[in-house]
Amino acid sequence: MSYLIKALALALSFTVAAEAMAADIPPPPVLTVKSYILRDFNSGNIIAEQQGTDRVEPASLTKLMTAYLSFKALKMGHLQLTQTLPVSVKAWKIEGSKMFVEPNKPVTVDELLHGMIIQSGNDASITLAEGIAVTEDAFADLMNKEAARLGMKNTHYMNATGLPNPQHYTTAYDLSLLAAALIQDFPAEYKKFYSTKEYTYNNITQPNRNRLLWLDPFVDGMKTGHTESAGYCLISSAKRGDTRLISVVLGAPTDSARATESQKLLNYGFQFYESTLVYKRGTAINTLKVWKGAERTVGATVPADLYITLPKGEYSQVKAQVTSKQPLLAPIAAGQEVGTIQFVLNDKKIAEAKLVAAKEVAVAGIFGRMFDSIKLWFE
Repeated sequence: MSYLIKALALALSFTVAAEAMAADIPPPPVLTVKSYILRDFNSGNIIAEQQGTDRVEPASLTKLMTAYLSFKALKMGHLQLTQTLPVSVKAWKIEGSKMFVEPNKPVTVDELLHGMIIQSGNDASITLAEGIAVTEDAFADLMNKEAARLGMKNTHYMNATGLPNPQHYTTAYDLSLLAAALIQDFPAEYKKFYSTKEYTYNNITQPNRNRLLWLDPFVDGMKTGHTESAGYCLISSAKRGDTRLISVVLGAPTDSARATESQKLLNYGFQFYESTLVYKRGTAINTLKVWKGAERTVGATVPADLYITLPKGEYSQVKAQVTSKQPLLAPIAAGQEVGTIQFVLNDKKIAEAKLVAAKEVAVAGIFGRMFDSIKLWFE
């Protein structure tokens, strides 16, 4: 059955100033790093990038995925924060940064999460990985499956720590997806762990390596990484008002440079861009015709809050257009996709989202179905 596409002009629910002009936006900063991405958390729009899809070594940024899977295990009841995990010889002897766990001293999941996220402990990462999947290799398989589910198309994990391996790689873009997913899916855990400035375990206090936690009051996470081959890396997230930005900076030459370059990127985004809530989930956007249904129409809405990120001053010029799937045949389930909405600025599509049915529509009686079947012959 073919679809007859009916485009319906739709005015957005805001006042348009005819004389509104786009703000004069300077180009994004050129940073002394291998690659970077600046993502708006609410809309998912990429504000700026530099080699954002180039494959790079993630170093300890790998631990974002280890944390994501640990939080998921907690949510599913496979782990408990107060649960103790045994420390293997492998975890105890691992090279690189440590929280200094010991084989003869079981450690709680809560302590391990603090040690991994704040102290960047490789020993904590392996202990968590073994606690979830028995072996680090099996855990790496889980990491790759989760990466695929999240749409991280250019990422492959070989370990839970980020220690160098030729087959262990990612991109700035993929890391921004993961960072956004962690904040979205585990907001309480993100707030608890990622803004903590220091942690003490085994009578050893170590500071969070994310310098921006001290330099910028709007920054509330996320993670640093460093190896000789990867350089200095930093994923940061900052929130001002209702706007949250995520910056990913990879391959900076020094520890201080990754902080200053990240700060430049965040400041650029907040100064020149704005994220606007266009429609809240459940907001009635349009009414679409239904065939063979107990009701003749169905309301169309968005399945989640819909944001658009643009240079400041441009939002007032945005136009929207709804496209309905036709013929739209009953029965229709609540939440079923019934069309799309596109947003256009200066004759260019800048965003698109699916529309779903606001409620279910049952099938009409036999005569109603017969009548609509006849009418469809003439459509």
